Amino acid sequence: MRTVLSTKILTSPQKELLLNSGLGLVEYDALRIDFVEAQIPMGYQNLIFTSKNAVKGFFNLTGDLNYFDYKVFCVGDKTAHILADNGLNVVKTAKNASELAHFIVKNYKNEQFLFLSGNQRREELPKALGKNNVRYKEVVLYETQLVPKRFARAFDGVLFFSPSGIRSYLLENCIENEMLFCIGSTTASEAKKYSDQIIVATKPTVENVLVQAIKHFKKYD
Repeated sequence: MRTVLSTKILTSPQKELLLNSGLGLVEYDALRIDFVEAQIPMGYQNLIFTSKNAVKGFFNLTGDLNYFDYKVFCVGDKTAHILADNGLNVVKTAKNASELAHFIVKNYKNEQFLFLSGNQRREELPKALGKNNVRYKEVVLYETQLVPKRFARAFDGVLFFSPSGIRSYLLENCIENEMLFCIGSTTASEAKKYSDQIIVATKPTVENVLVQAIKHFKKYD
């Protein structure tokens, strides 16, 4: 049986999707998220989120705020759904941070933003905002800790969901001939440092990463 390693614990429906296809599954959390105590400054109506964890951190700190006062700019459909379900006005949902930065620079250059992030966030968005003189303040709401774990076996494929997850996996393991399935272009860019056997999800969702793995290995049945 072909077996894949997931670098995050999957939900029950996600596991079923994979296992029903005839693939074996090993899973673990390559990362741990620690939320930090932070102050959400007042006076900002425009919020930027590039991860679901930043959204969780925000809600942890602002349970009694009127969310209708905010306009939100975010990365990822699932992040947008969480924000909208909690009453926030999502102005723009982008596929990645670079696309979001381009939209803000083009359409909201003269406004002021609060960028809510984690300590491992990438540089594309803040660099683009700074280069174009867009005023913003960044507040770190969570820290991403690498959780190394050694596997004394080979896998047919490894599922990666962030650049940090790749770095965590490589602390104790090597990438050799296995196929790497990545949730998006940012994660794939990190994977390309170690392999040219990479398949990128067509949508930035966990489910689509699983679909890509299933489609790939069905070719060998």
